[in-house]
Amino acid sequence: MTDSTPIRVAGNADKARIAVMLARAFADDPAMTYIFPDPAVRARKMPRLFGLLFDEDAGGMRLVTAGGEAATLWRGPGQTRTSYWHMLRQALPMIGIFGAALGRAMAVSNAIDLHFPRGDYWYLHIAGCDPAAQGRGLGGAAVRAGLERAAGSGLPAYLETATERNLGFYRAIGFETLGDWRVAKDGPRFWSMWRDAGRV
Repeated sequence: MTDSTPIRVAGNADKARIAVMLARAFADDPAMTYIFPDPAVRARKMPRLFGLLFDEDAGGMRLVTAGGEAATLWRGPGQTRTSYWHMLRQALPMIGIFGAALGRAMAVSNAIDLHFPRGDYWYLHIAGCDPAAQGRGLGGAAVRAGLERAAGSGLPAYLETATERNLGFYRAIGFETLGDWRVAKDGPRFWSMWRDAGRV
């Protein structure tokens, strides 16, 4: 599969399918296993969580492959942090999703916020590919499609990942590692990555 893979903007009609796909993609993600240690709870809660995150990223860029196998959710310049008022509006849904895991979820969220770079950039908030479709280049095509769309802004891109095996892929498409950090004392390790504007 090449970058000729059709990628389109995801709309609200795609929300449920993308949320379920992302839940499968992140089933073993270190951040998600930290928040929801029980696999059964994780499988039940994550589709709702990714549905909420899909809504949160409506003001940025939401892309999906034609068959729904991979998706990327981007936040535009100045939109990295969730606003106070948006947090208030989402408080009840968040409590419903996280329940007893809310403390761990807030620890991850706060640590991510603390490591955002200053300035304007595109933030690759979420990138995922259905495990059943991995190895076909679909996830990479979805990420590169976002970078191509963002290129017209002349701004860099930023992401963080808690999955070490992702580092090689992101480096291959122009991201450099800014550093690594850990959530609390026993939480997951993250890597912050940056891609300068104009990288090909």
